[in-house]
Amino acid sequence: MLERLELEAFLTLAEELHFGRTAERLHLTTGRISQSIKKLERHIGTPLFERTSRYVRLTPAGRQLHEDLLPPYEQLRAGLHRAVDAAQGIQSVLRVGFVGAASGQLMVHAAQLYAERHPGHRAQPRELQIADSYPRLRDGDVDLLIVSLPHQEAGTAVGPVLYSERRMLAVSREHPLAGRESVSLEDLTAVKLLQARSVPTHWRTARTPLYTPAGHPVEAGPEFETFQEALALIGADQGAFIVGAQAMHYYARSDVAYLPFSDAPPLEWAPVWLTARAAPRIHDFNRAALDAATRIHLAAAREPQPSAATPREVP
Repeated sequence: MLERLELEAFLTLAEELHFGRTAERLHLTTGRISQSIKKLERHIGTPLFERTSRYVRLTPAGRQLHEDLLPPYEQLRAGLHRAVDAAQGIQSVLRVGFVGAASGQLMVHAAQLYAERHPGHRAQPRELQIADSYPRLRDGDVDLLIVSLPHQEAGTAVGPVLYSERRMLAVSREHPLAGRESVSLEDLTAVKLLQARSVPTHWRTARTPLYTPAGHPVEAGPEFETFQEALALIGADQGAFIVGAQAMHYYARSDVAYLPFSDAPPLEWAPVWLTARAAPRIHDFNRAALDAATRIHLAAAREPQPSAATPREVP
């Protein structure tokens, strides 16, 4: 029988891909996390993670176990939360998915502001990974998802731009480009762009273009599922990736350099949701998120947008 500590250690490490951060999140020592993972691997009879001094990755068996365990675990947690909410008089909970620390910070502030404005209603931020964010929205695990634009998923609505940030190229400190003050889109011919698994075509095209504006081909690099995995690959000089400027603050690493693009448009982030399952109070939350972004200075570069109550629907 799987023990609770083994389950939480495995699921958290699968998200973080870093023993130190996993231990910090679970308020345990790294040694205790390592022991729990080893015990689980002995029980299953196969390694669940690849471990080196530079990175931690899920093995195929680990990836399958993560896919199988995460949904029922989330359902169990959701059931417990609903019971607590009912006891506290909470009328509704809006589940908001996000990817990345900047959006996470914004969602926490937005949820607090939303609760203050709408007593009895609560927003629950949920961190997702790049590879599973759209499937989790489609499956109904979250009601709202904060994504980078452009967004072209059929059957969804796009809310107002919450914040924008300068587009950067993340490369290894060992890469020849690392000494530059800035790069251009034509410099993408000098790197291998990492490929995110299980993302829509429009997202892949925006973040990992096949050609530069002048028509020169861009070489594809290894695939990744989580941003931490991408950073590990970048640090090992196995590829590069296009990110937002917030990454410099939240994901600073000694082996990764962030170079601003001189000729690329900024990355813009906005909420999206399924039109067929639009949860009540989505627009109320969008207004709270807009105000929260202004309060924490994430929205400084944002152009004026349409009202949060008039979303753009993707046919």
